[in-house]
Amino acid sequence: MEDLIFARMQMGVSLVFHIVFACIGVAMPLLMVIAEWLWLKTGDDVYLDLAKRWAKGTAILFAVGAVSGTVISFELGLLWPKFMEFAGAVIGMPFALEGFAFFTEAIFLGIYLYGWEKVSKVQHLLAGVVVALSGAASATFVVIANAWMNTPAGFRLENGKPVDIDPVAAMFTPAALPQILHMDIAAYAATGFLVAGIHAFMLLKDKTNRFHRAAFAIALSIGVVMGILEPLSGDFLAKTVAHFQPVKLAAFEAHFQTEAGAPLQIGGIPDLEARENKYAISIPYLLSILAFSDPKAVVKGLNDYPRDLWPNIYIIRNAFQIMLGCGMVMMLVSLWAAFIYWRKRVLPDSTTFLKTMVFSAPLGFLAVECGWLVTEVGRQPWVIQSVLKTADVVTPMPGLIVPFAFFSLLYVFLFVIVVWLIRRQVIESSP
Repeated sequence: MEDLIFARMQMGVSLVFHIVFACIGVAMPLLMVIAEWLWLKTGDDVYLDLAKRWAKGTAILFAVGAVSGTVISFELGLLWPKFMEFAGAVIGMPFALEGFAFFTEAIFLGIYLYGWEKVSKVQHLLAGVVVALSGAASATFVVIANAWMNTPAGFRLENGKPVDIDPVAAMFTPAALPQILHMDIAAYAATGFLVAGIHAFMLLKDKTNRFHRAAFAIALSIGVVMGILEPLSGDFLAKTVAHFQPVKLAAFEAHFQTEAGAPLQIGGIPDLEARENKYAISIPYLLSILAFSDPKAVVKGLNDYPRDLWPNIYIIRNAFQIMLGCGMVMMLVSLWAAFIYWRKRVLPDSTTFLKTMVFSAPLGFLAVECGWLVTEVGRQPWVIQSVLKTADVVTPMPGLIVPFAFFSLLYVFLFVIVVWLIRRQVIESSP
């Protein structure tokens, strides 16, 4: 049991770090390409400078993301050998395609970084577009594999083994599209807000700085669009969870009693002994509406399931509330920025708005971390929903506290190096 906990903790720590690098690696190439396109369109060298500096940041994060992603690949085989044996034959295709997308991204990022004087301007811009598309594709294939773990399909169980395998059906499970939309949009929203927040901080010192105004405008544009779309994609995903993983939805909401016309509960403290969510603010019918688009729909409660099939309610409930809160704040800030631009056709740069952006900068990544916690812990005790339990696939190797400690230190070291490099190469050298 102790080794199972350390195996899960090691996987959790690895994903906590990797997902930050992965999200920035997906979104930064888009910002970089937009800056170069504006340079080609306007001839303003401030956009060229911006594209080159963002390219440096993209290269640093791509390298670290590749290292942390490789570590996770090793961990999947070493910590969960029975899972890989089971899942490899069914869901191996998206991992193979992810590898193809990764190599494509690496090749064209090299062309982008070192081809400024060696290829035409249009060819160089197109190389950046390929980097942006292949980075998004790489993330999409990983999310497809995760969606299969939540709504497994494309095989039939016979004596505990997968047979009649259809790898294409395994890729297009009910959770695939909602998870792809929610995760990819989250990556762009989180990165847009983070980069906009950094440049908002610099603008608070000098609002006339053209470099930071250009960077703030591009990053804010991405953050605003994605910040508005993200809650909509979350609603789409929540409806899928309601249909295919009802116990996970019940854990999100600390919803114990099955009832028609279920209320949405905001806040509260789950009491597992009393089986109620104490001190919560209830909004009548709203959970039924959000989950099934019907105010009288029946929403199953946790009491309908054996206690040993419940995920950790405290972790899920709190992480879900934090994710939801961050998403709502980002949407409101996005609507505020859009309203200012719609009324005045200018960049929102009041001191109040810039300070708000600085405050909002980390919210996207806090939401991403909580979202993955909700997705992964919410599926427990299953590693593949209703097919394979996590406890049954952990490696029999004892002493997993040792690799857990080692890899945790490695990720802390990587994080410090990345912050130092970004600060030195991109931020401190900015005009």
